[in-house]
Amino acid sequence: MVARILLFTALIYTGAITYFSLIVMDFKISMAGFDPTDKMLHAGAYLFLAFLWNLFFVFKNSSFKRYTSNLLWVAFACFIFGMLIEVLQGTLTSYRTPDWWDILANSTGVILAVLFFLVMAPTVKSLKQKID
Repeated sequence: MVARILLFTALIYTGAITYFSLIVMDFKISMAGFDPTDKMLHAGAYLFLAFLWNLFFVFKNSSFKRYTSNLLWVAFACFIFGMLIEVLQGTLTSYRTPDWWDILANSTGVILAVLFFLVMAPTVKSLKQKID
């Protein structure tokens, strides 16, 4: 049951990131062409994206045998998703442009989520056992 809720939440959140990445956004805070607020939003959004998908796979699988490999696959998928969004911004829209700094911020968020799950593996395992 928990895995289904997490899957639903992760899919909705992935859709929300896609939607908000491709619509017109009117606010900008820029310092010499670099927008730190935007980059923090990117890092936070992708941290939570990777967090949700990792949690889904933790609760979907009955054992922890594939814990690390699932972390790496989720990280890879989130990285590719972020790259795809940047490509779509450059090809599908006339009002958004792809940005290497966005890709770096997205990747930073994903890496932070993976590090969290690696450090917190024993806690995540005990939490899963309590909930299951």
